[in-house]
Amino acid sequence: MKNYILPFADTYFKRFQTGKSLIKEKPAEDLFLSIVIPAYNEDELCKSLQSILDCQLPEKSVEILVILNSSESSPTEIILKNRETYQKAKQFAKNNSTKRLKFCILNIENLPIKFAGVGLARKTGMDEALRRFNSINKPDGLIAGFDADALPEKKYLREIEVYFNENQNINAVSINFEHPIEGNKFSKEIYRNIINYELHLRYFVEAMRFANFPFAYHTIGSSFVVKADIYAKQGGMNRKKAGEDFYFLQKIIPLGNYGEINTTKVIPSPRISDRVPFGTGAAISKMIKNNTDDFGTYHFNAFILLKAFFADLDTYFDNFTLIRIPEPMKNFLTINNFVSDLEKIKANSPNLLIFRKRFFDWFNAFRLIKFLNYAHETYYQKEKVKIASEKLLKKYHPEINIPETEKELLLLYREIQTRLSF
Repeated sequence: MKNYILPFADTYFKRFQTGKSLIKEKPAEDLFLSIVIPAYNEDELCKSLQSILDCQLPEKSVEILVILNSSESSPTEIILKNRETYQKAKQFAKNNSTKRLKFCILNIENLPIKFAGVGLARKTGMDEALRRFNSINKPDGLIAGFDADALPEKKYLREIEVYFNENQNINAVSINFEHPIEGNKFSKEIYRNIINYELHLRYFVEAMRFANFPFAYHTIGSSFVVKADIYAKQGGMNRKKAGEDFYFLQKIIPLGNYGEINTTKVIPSPRISDRVPFGTGAAISKMIKNNTDDFGTYHFNAFILLKAFFADLDTYFDNFTLIRIPEPMKNFLTINNFVSDLEKIKANSPNLLIFRKRFFDWFNAFRLIKFLNYAHETYYQKEKVKIASEKLLKKYHPEINIPETEKELLLLYREIQTRLSF
């Protein structure tokens, strides 16, 4: 454990207006993991809580912080539903909380319209988790992101504990995830769509790894863990109404010492949702609305171009000529003032190692997505995820026989990303 002047996160709470403590009872002295679950208009919260209760217990204590939330403008029926869910979850917590596994249920109403949403709810819970770790001076306490409709594998809690015991230098991790792709709970249409959507997610990460992009990790809100002191140092969770997990993790991943836990998994829901404008639920809704199970993804040639651009990175330290860069990268770099920014990067880089770091501070995940979107507006057309996924396998994993169906492709991508940690 790092040495801190007690308590370690006071600076964070002085800097950011986080309000007062939401939970009066002091946490267990051996608390090692706090799981934060935002919930809004939720039908299956208690099922999710039961699935955590059914997990194999780790050696140290765990808390689950549920943040039911609604805004000043939330419809009356949702406010009433939240209150009903709150009462059910409170009863669940009363019946099932123990010293080693404690459920804390909160219902926060009338949040400001400007900020209300999943980002603020997740931030509220994660700030409270930080406050509780701060109260027992536990900078290496773990804060996990989770969703109210997700389910953990039974060994989820233990595998998190084992991983961080064995990798004490790690700041944060992404945990393996697998949407359900068959069964009776959802329609065949939803299962077909979630296969294509998850294949897109895995293709995107694998294509970034093919291009040697250093920050190629999954950023799923229900499957990440971060150390408390790192959470505080990076300014905590944001209040974005969607994509809060991606934006938050892109502050954490570039710090280094980021890992993956592939020995367990989280099972996110594939259900339709209108809670946020993008993400799994929104993607499935869009495919059903458009009457298609095809999810267009980034053209593989864009990643071939990225790979070539990154491959010459070290030469840019001494000499960079825009003329040699092919389109659409050349125009993208011009629009984004790369040449002048590169000179600043070089001027502040006494050696090649620092130059590489500063380069990817500039060409970070936000810039990479900005490039991909620009390239597909001006140069490439998005292609079917099955076709793009097959192209990537042929180039990046030529030894593997390519299966015929999207489902088999997804299972193969899962196997590759579980077996070959980044």
